[in-house]
Amino acid sequence: MTQTQSSGEVKQHYRACHLCEAICGLVIETTGDQVLSIKGDPNDPLSRGHICPKAVALQDIHVDPDRLRKPVKRVRGEGSGYQHVEIDWEEALDLAADGLIRTIREHGVDGVGAYFGNPTVHNYGMLTHQNALFRHIRTRNRYSATSVDQLPHHLISLWLFGHKLLFPIPDIDRCDYFLMLGANPLASNGSIWTVPDVKKRINALTSRGGKLVVVDPRRTETAEVASEHHAIIPGSDAALLLAIINVLSQRDWIKLRHLEAYIDGLDEVISAVRPFTPGWAAEVTGLSASTIEAIARDMASAERGICYGRMGVSTQRFGALCQWAIQVINIMTGNLDREGGSLFTLPAVDQVLGTSPGGFGRHHSRVRELPEFDRELPAATLAEEILTPGEGQVRALFTGAGNPVLSTPSGAALDDALETLDFMVSLDPWINETTRHADVILPPTSPLEHDHYDLAFHVNAVRNTARYNPPVFDKPEGAMHDWEILSALGERVAKALDLEAAPVIPPDVMMDFALRAGPYGDDSEHKVSLDALKANPSGIDFGPLKPQLPDRLQTPGKRINLAVPKVLDDVLRVYEELPEVDEGYRLIGRRHVRDCNSWMHNFHRLVKGRDRCTLMVNPEDAKREGWQEGERVTVASRVGSIITHVEITPNIRSGVVSLPHGFGHAREGTRMALANDNPGVSCNDITDAGFVDPLCGNAALNGVPVQVSRV
Repeated sequence: MTQTQSSGEVKQHYRACHLCEAICGLVIETTGDQVLSIKGDPNDPLSRGHICPKAVALQDIHVDPDRLRKPVKRVRGEGSGYQHVEIDWEEALDLAADGLIRTIREHGVDGVGAYFGNPTVHNYGMLTHQNALFRHIRTRNRYSATSVDQLPHHLISLWLFGHKLLFPIPDIDRCDYFLMLGANPLASNGSIWTVPDVKKRINALTSRGGKLVVVDPRRTETAEVASEHHAIIPGSDAALLLAIINVLSQRDWIKLRHLEAYIDGLDEVISAVRPFTPGWAAEVTGLSASTIEAIARDMASAERGICYGRMGVSTQRFGALCQWAIQVINIMTGNLDREGGSLFTLPAVDQVLGTSPGGFGRHHSRVRELPEFDRELPAATLAEEILTPGEGQVRALFTGAGNPVLSTPSGAALDDALETLDFMVSLDPWINETTRHADVILPPTSPLEHDHYDLAFHVNAVRNTARYNPPVFDKPEGAMHDWEILSALGERVAKALDLEAAPVIPPDVMMDFALRAGPYGDDSEHKVSLDALKANPSGIDFGPLKPQLPDRLQTPGKRINLAVPKVLDDVLRVYEELPEVDEGYRLIGRRHVRDCNSWMHNFHRLVKGRDRCTLMVNPEDAKREGWQEGERVTVASRVGSIITHVEITPNIRSGVVSLPHGFGHAREGTRMALANDNPGVSCNDITDAGFVDPLCGNAALNGVPVQVSRV
């Protein structure tokens, strides 16, 4: 639909916001190369017109003067410093490929490391075409944001359900009781749970007499609207969850319902949790025994209940165990694969049937012997794999849409390690705290200059929907999409190593094939194809989630074995390591609706207002320590220290302090002016790469022991 104004033709575009997991539908009006407005799409069946401030900032990202439009290479500047200067694409691609090829010839493929950041999964070209390059570089040194985030979800889905992407999704629109641990969807818009417009969904839950119970050390934005909030001691969630399982079994509150026919190992689980009584858990968690029993009772008695946990329970020392226990609770109460409980999606592009199920522990990191998952090693070990000599040492690094200096533990150590590399290449539109070390930076087109299909987040959505959107603006002359960059590098590497390059198939062609072969494609009544989605720019709704078990299971015999040996072994660790007695404080992170990792601080709409990079402390702690509002304090851990400002609030448990994630800008050689003017501090300069979940290797970013003192 278009209309004409004196300033030129006004065009209307339909688009999904790619800045968080909610994938809200947008209507964008443009004239020429300018954005006039960005509004929510009321016809989008998933988001229903909802947007948050991030969506409006899409225009700021597009026009950001600091965003690279051409490749740059790193050269020595005046004195001892470096600077990046523009070069043409042919030179840039040749330099990047030559550096990778030289490393492979001199040190083997394991001499090349790769790190892919969170924005990778928000752009389907990065997902579809990584293999165009890395089919030729089958390195063991692959890393990603997965292991500082949702790795426990993937691992437990693999062990229980047979595939890394079989996530049970909370059916909030039809539930009666929702137990939520370590999650703040009012700030995140959902995580491993694509749930736009979540506040209205929560209000609808409580309005129909349902209950939302939030367990979190901080009274978050979600806790503010919950029926109950329980401030738990950070890192003790496993004790609470195991105690709930204990109560369900001891009180004979187990009701497997339809799941009984294909559940194994329940007796072993019941035996393993016998020591974890509510009384014992009360000492560990800071919650009363009566509260723990009441949560278990309410979960068992609810007609349709959900137990769900996210970052706060995943990124801690018992992250995998927590995600296992959550699924055990859902199964013991008969709420898995049940309307109003947790259900599996059936997306139009069905990656469960189209991708590898994943694997675990097939090789380990050299230095600490941390296990791989899905051919990736934990990001917490990257710095030591760069610095430790020997066969398999990372000598060259490829980063794609990632900033691990600010996003992974012991970030300062990784920052130093990157400077020792022989070569580094980054596929990234900014010169940030990580890419400033790169010899070559290859910038892709703006998000508004390429088409979009959400491969990742339809897998996690609260409804089965599909949506494809063409680019808002034409690709500028001389620019390259990310998938074109990966393909071009792959062709050069293949030619030099005398290998067969991957055929260059655009991602939209791949999507059309996948859609037509999927559950709503040629063999269904829907006949969904790329053309069908183009004809329905707001998306197509395939309805609410439905029960699919046991057919959807990818396990042998279509059965769920709860008694995972590695998990049951880890249960003993809870009893041995908790409770903990620490002098000092426990550090946790926090999320803001205008934040998402480290790369959204260069846009005025997202950083305006009061300073968000503060240390939240409880009033009792402030009074005891003599801290004043706004006072500077030093926060120190085993690996480093930072100086930040105190924010005194009753919305955090005593003994706990909180810093947001993704700050720590204004480092030499970066090119992000607004972020550098509002740098904040990086909490990952004091999180500890040695502080991980030993079961899976995921980083433990919450519950980090710290000391806080006046400057």
